[in-house]
Amino acid sequence: MLLNACESYIEEKIYSDITSENFITEDTADQLVVGVYTQVRSVYKNYGYKFQGTDIFTNQNDVTATSSANDYVGFTAPNTNSVWSNNYDVIAKSNTAINRYENQIDWSTPRLADKAYGIAQAKGLRALAFFNLVQQFGGVVLDLEEPQTIRSDYTRSTEEETYTLIIEELEAAIPDLEVAPEAGRFSKRAAQHLLAEVYLTRAYKSYGLSTDFATAAALAESAIGSYDIRSQSFAQVFDFNNQVNDEVLFAAQWGSEGITADKNNNKHALFMYQVFNLPGISRVNSYGLKSGSDMPTPFFYSLFADNDSREDVTIHRALIANEDETGGIAPISVGDTIVYFPKVALSAAELADHLDRHWVYQPDQYGFGRPTDVPGTTFLYSENTEFTNFPIFKKFDDQDFSEDGEGSRDTFIFRVAGTHLIAAEAYLGANNLASALNHINIVRERATGVANEYTSITIDDILNERALELAAEDDRWAVLKRTGKLEERIKLYNPAVIDHGAFDASIHLLRPIPDQELTLSPDTMVQNPGY
Repeated sequence: MLLNACESYIEEKIYSDITSENFITEDTADQLVVGVYTQVRSVYKNYGYKFQGTDIFTNQNDVTATSSANDYVGFTAPNTNSVWSNNYDVIAKSNTAINRYENQIDWSTPRLADKAYGIAQAKGLRALAFFNLVQQFGGVVLDLEEPQTIRSDYTRSTEEETYTLIIEELEAAIPDLEVAPEAGRFSKRAAQHLLAEVYLTRAYKSYGLSTDFATAAALAESAIGSYDIRSQSFAQVFDFNNQVNDEVLFAAQWGSEGITADKNNNKHALFMYQVFNLPGISRVNSYGLKSGSDMPTPFFYSLFADNDSREDVTIHRALIANEDETGGIAPISVGDTIVYFPKVALSAAELADHLDRHWVYQPDQYGFGRPTDVPGTTFLYSENTEFTNFPIFKKFDDQDFSEDGEGSRDTFIFRVAGTHLIAAEAYLGANNLASALNHINIVRERATGVANEYTSITIDDILNERALELAAEDDRWAVLKRTGKLEERIKLYNPAVIDHGAFDASIHLLRPIPDQELTLSPDTMVQNPGY
């Protein structure tokens, strides 16, 4: 045995010497594309510039407190910005994948379809990142080369050139994308949904084409296909055990298995306050710990009709104890209601009755501030250490998370219900009111059970329906900007803006370019006006 063992040397595999040149082959090339999807998760875990400063989301502080993101007071250019950097990370990884697919890998003839499919996915995701950027910043750097050197000559293209590139990217990608790919991959219908929204957004621009609304509507119809959203309820769509379902066109995927980074979503922690400070609710609870200071506006809560099934899925109107407590305000048992947020204000007698069992915050009391104690009741408002109370979000509730992070629920990026609302807006822009009504009514019927509830339609109807259907899924700020309704609606519905807002349309319809980008390319990069 010893003699036989000495007949040959052990073959060494020097893993420390692996490079892209000797590792990436047609068999391993897909890992480059998978890396782009990994970066997409970071984009959709970043909530900056999407929610606050809109009609349906505001800041948890007292309405008199200033917050540049919400009321536009003191809005200045940051040194760095994760919205900018995360999207450019997607672009950089896409550029690398495309370059290596086209110029490094030696593809055999039977695998040319794999080559086309990989490039199509990378182009689609790159287009998505550019669209995220152009909506916020206007014209951006259209860099399509794999980053291999340090540069100091980056130059912004115009907004029109950016939209042109996005359209070209998606139109080139769609033929090679799959209709029903592996879950989590960017599909043909997801690309059609995105391209529909791109054309829809450009349709409002001075450089938009007269056909853009109609093109957007046709693409939305293709993305919807034969799927009927009424085949499952809104509650079923957001069932934790039904995350991969036919309504979801594209999602940033998380999960409980795999490497640690695969379980790192924190969306369950948005739009809530620190509920573990309430008696009977422990730090480890089914709600989580709050992340950030966003909260819905009173206007958002007011939009839910009595028969709208989305309300119970979207928000918690009662916060429930998860531990017994005997030494506080009153004896509390697991399952007891601690705070109740009625949809309609209770009468004085009803309120006093409830306050013997739990706190009640009436619809005009959601937010910062303590109501006046009701004498003779058990739950005095002065005993609640939390100054900000409101119905917290429910539809992103997770079942496997750690406090304000490490969540495993997927983040839905495109849903067919959203595609219907894109179609409704596009048909409205094209003055095809019958088709616009058809699409908004499909969404409404799923929510209320009432067919053809809308008999007329305006852009405000669509914005309200988007708020109910897509709250915190879409980029609300970008949607309001697109429709020309941002300034009007924040001045009507955002409490802090109403109190002391400093919105200036000549400045705040674009976000500031991070200072670091101007420092890196001082002779070529320019800041947006007013910053």
